[in-house]
Amino acid sequence: MHGLVEIPARRGIAVQLARAEAIRIVNTHGHQVVDLWAFRGPDYATYLSMPHTRAVLSRLVPRAGDVLYDSERLPMLTLEEDTSAGVHDTLIAACDWERYRQLGCTEYHDNCADNMHRALLRHGVRAELCPASLNLWMNIPVRADGSLEWREPVAKAGDCVVFRAATDCIIALSACPQDILPINAGRPVCAHYELLPR
Repeated sequence: MHGLVEIPARRGIAVQLARAEAIRIVNTHGHQVVDLWAFRGPDYATYLSMPHTRAVLSRLVPRAGDVLYDSERLPMLTLEEDTSAGVHDTLIAACDWERYRQLGCTEYHDNCADNMHRALLRHGVRAELCPASLNLWMNIPVRADGSLEWREPVAKAGDCVVFRAATDCIIALSACPQDILPINAGRPVCAHYELLPR
């Protein structure tokens, strides 16, 4: 597969990556958060882990050149390139239906957790849980008192990140549907991805 592929607004996709293959994820419009997960076979119980990655990196957000680790503390992805300002989030859990109920929704709301599960199922992969995602371009500053802010992305249209797989894995991506908090500037839109050669 070559060329850009759309991640539809408010929806999720999944794509298989072989070891040493790479994926470029594009913030097409500049204000869209994309949640990212990765799972390793054969049973897909091992997943990209934000807590394990933070422990190795000793910081909250990975930078270009950093290795990201799985739940067994093994390398899973390398962040090879980041053309944005590097503002991403590793703290906030992917939204689910209960989160939107807490935000006042009375009817079903599209959410990243369901997007992940559905995208994986289209590849025959059933995840037992929804691990903490790497929330690309999500802008959640930590204040001096330890509280969190919910801000719009600072990314620009066309900003991109490139991840290279350290092992065979399946990547799930969700164009975040959040339209209540300001994290997508209140306007969820599509994003794109592209597979790159080894």
